[in-house]
Amino acid sequence: MSFEPTLESVKTHEVPDWFHDAKLGIFIHWGLYSVPAWAPAGGDIGEVFQSGDMSAWFENNSYAEWYLNTLKFENGPTRQYHDTRYGSDFAYDDFAAGFNSVLRRWQPDDMAALFSEAKARYVVLTTKHHDGFTLWPSAHPCPHKPGYHTMRDIVGDLTDAVREQGMRMALYYSGGLDWAFNEARIEQVQDVWGTIVQTPEFVEYSVAHWKELIERYQPSIMWNDIGYPAAADLGELFAYYYNSVPDGLINDRFTQSRDQRPKAGEPLTTPRGPHFDYITPEYATFDEIQEVKWECCRGIGHSFGYNRAEGDEELLAEDELIHLFVDIVSKNGNLLLNVGPMADGTIPENQAERLRGLGRWLDRNGDAIFDTRPWTRAEGVSADGLAIRFTARDDTLFATLLGTPRQSDIRIENLEAPDAAGIRLLGQEAPLSWRQDGGDLVIQLPPDLPVAHAHSIAIEGMGG
Repeated sequence: MSFEPTLESVKTHEVPDWFHDAKLGIFIHWGLYSVPAWAPAGGDIGEVFQSGDMSAWFENNSYAEWYLNTLKFENGPTRQYHDTRYGSDFAYDDFAAGFNSVLRRWQPDDMAALFSEAKARYVVLTTKHHDGFTLWPSAHPCPHKPGYHTMRDIVGDLTDAVREQGMRMALYYSGGLDWAFNEARIEQVQDVWGTIVQTPEFVEYSVAHWKELIERYQPSIMWNDIGYPAAADLGELFAYYYNSVPDGLINDRFTQSRDQRPKAGEPLTTPRGPHFDYITPEYATFDEIQEVKWECCRGIGHSFGYNRAEGDEELLAEDELIHLFVDIVSKNGNLLLNVGPMADGTIPENQAERLRGLGRWLDRNGDAIFDTRPWTRAEGVSADGLAIRFTARDDTLFATLLGTPRQSDIRIENLEAPDAAGIRLLGQEAPLSWRQDGGDLVIQLPPDLPVAHAHSIAIEGMGG
C-alpha cells in the first residue's frame, strides 16, 4: 500500500502483526551522559508525575541522561558532583573526546548477543537525546557545535549486529528538545513543552535527520520523544517512512500541540501525537486490557542512562521484572526494557543479570508470552490468593501463576475448561490431571514443581 503525504492517509496504517507478537524490546540510552553516568538516586518518574508534585524533580532528576540540564542548577547535587569530580571549568561538551575514544573498543555483536539471550524481539537505540549529540556521523551536522557526534557509526554498527541476531532494529530521536539549539534550563513540567525548538532551522534539521535515519537504516519503529515542531509537515514525513518501511510503526510522541501535553497528576499514558500506531506510557501500566496497542518503557532502575549511583537495591528484582512483564503482555502491551551502557558500551553486570534471568524464564515459558493475544480477561486469582495472568493463542489459554503455589494443586477461581481440554505445565510434556469443581478449575501440579518466579500452564481447547 502506498501512502499519500497527508495525515488522513497515514492514519489508515495498521499495527503489523510482528509488533503484536514481539512483546519484548530493549531500549538503549547511551551518549555523552554515559561518561559522567551520575544522577541523584530517586524514585520512578511515573509515581512522581502522578503525584502532581514535580517541584523538585528537575533539580534532583534521577534520569542520568538529563545530566546536562540538571547540571545547570548551580546548587544542585549534580553540579556538586560534577565540580568535585571534573572541576567547575569542565564543560559537558568536553566529554565528547573521551566518549569517542572508548567507543573504538565497543563490540556490537556482544551487545546484540546479550539482547538475544534475553529473548528480545526488537531493539530501540537513542540516536540523539535531548543534549543534541548524535550517535552517527550525520550528513546534517549540528550547526551550533562542530563535531558534535560519534566518529564511529554506532547506529549502523548496532543495526547490523541486531539484525544478524534475528531481531528488529528501531530508532529513538529527540524531536522536540535539543539543547544545542535551546539552552534554556528546564525547571518545571511546563518548561519541557515551552522549550521545544520551533525555529525553521530546527524543523529542517530534524526532518532531515529522520529522513537520513530512514534512508540509511530502515528502522522498524520511529520512536520520537518530547514532541515535535509545530511547523513540521508530519503527514509528509510519516508517508515517506511508511512507503520506505511498510511494516514499520510510529509512536505517540510526535506532539505538536501544547494542549495535548501530559498534565501533572495524571499517568504518563495520554496519546498525544496527531497520528500514532501505539502509545508509550513511561514507568506506568494499565489495570485493564487496552484496545489500543501499548508499550511500557522503563529502565531496570530509576534511570534510563547508566547511573553509577544506583545499586542493586534500586533495580527491579528478577521476580518483579518477570511479574511486570507478564502483567503487561496480558493487557495488550509490550515491555520496552531499558539498559544503560557504560561509556564504552559495556552493559553493567547487574543489568545484564536481569536480562539473562528473564531469558532463562522465557526459555521455559515463552509460549505463554510470544505470539499471544489478550484473552477475554487479563487477571485471575487462585483460592489461596496467588495472582494469575491470562494470555491466549489459537485454541490455547495460558494461565501464568505469579509465584509458586504452596499446595500440590492449584484452584483457579471462576475458570471453566471444556471436558476435552488438555492441560500441561510449560517445560513438561506430561499432561496434568484436573477436575472442574463448580466454577473453579482445579489442576494437580507435578510433585517436583520447582520454586520459580512464575509458572505458565497451557489449557488447550479454550483459547478463543
